[in-house]
Amino acid sequence: MIHSSAIIDPSARLADDVEVGPWTVIGPDVEVGPGTKIHSHVVIKGPTKIGSRNHIYQFASIGEDCQDKKYNGEPTQLQIGDYNVFREGCTVHRGTIQDNSITVIGSHNLFMANVHVAHDCIVGDNNILANNCALAGHVHLGDFIILGGFTAVHQFCLIGSHSMCGAGSVVLKDIPAFVMSNGNSAQPHGINAEGLRRRGFSAAAIQNIKRAYKIIYRQGLKLDEAIAELEPLVLETPELKLLSDSLKASTRGIIR
Repeated sequence: MIHSSAIIDPSARLADDVEVGPWTVIGPDVEVGPGTKIHSHVVIKGPTKIGSRNHIYQFASIGEDCQDKKYNGEPTQLQIGDYNVFREGCTVHRGTIQDNSITVIGSHNLFMANVHVAHDCIVGDNNILANNCALAGHVHLGDFIILGGFTAVHQFCLIGSHSMCGAGSVVLKDIPAFVMSNGNSAQPHGINAEGLRRRGFSAAAIQNIKRAYKIIYRQGLKLDEAIAELEPLVLETPELKLLSDSLKASTRGIIR
């Protein structure tokens, strides 16, 4: 159902069962998949592709031009997967030609009220960003990450899968997979063992992830030395490849 007061560009492509609330504006080059619900006073600009069964609450701004002074009106993109929830006041910007010209959001993510996802971010699946989190440009998030309220992530940071960041943290360097962190600037505080248990990781895998954490953070090793030291554990515990890969991908250095 589309409310009579909604303004939808004739070139926008909406699946037959998409719901659009009053005073919402959907511009050209926007595609919205089946089962998606868009509440009142939402603005969606393109080029933007939104998948199936997303839920976008009031006053969200999706696919807007980025806040980068180098941006000069290029037709960059935003791509959103399925089953995401964008609560009130969320802002998600398209990419820039200085990167890959696209911002990408996966599926099954929850963006609580007033979350900001800047240009060229890549967000995986099953993440939770609590109220007022802000991702600067070019940030990459893996899967099953929890960012506490008011967390701010510096541009170009990488945050590994299954990690968790406490409320009010300022992330200035990369966070490896599985690591819990908190503070300004964010510091490591062990692994997200409870989250791993809830997601079905075995006791043996969790124990080896704890061993890997000690190798990285308790032995005074340089990053490349720690990566080399982890290799035998990675062969023993395949789950540790996520951790090893997140270390190898780091360009800003990891939190210490």
